[in-house]
Amino acid sequence: METAKAGPKRRQTIAMAVSAELERQARDGATRIDIEALAEAVDVALDMPAAAGEGRRPQDLNATNDD
Repeated sequence: METAKAGPKRRQTIAMAVSAELERQARDGATRIDIEALAEAVDVALDMPAAAGEGRRPQDLNATNDD
């Protein structure tokens, strides 16, 4: 199972993404949790490079950041 291998760092990443998205929704006045937006926030957080030194992936590059 991937979760067992990834351990605390993965769980911390998920927790931070969930917390930030719930905070954003609360600031925007949501009366219900937007599960789709929450799932998207977690998906984006888990798709980020693990270390800043990894750089951008080709699909993340555009004319303004391809240096």
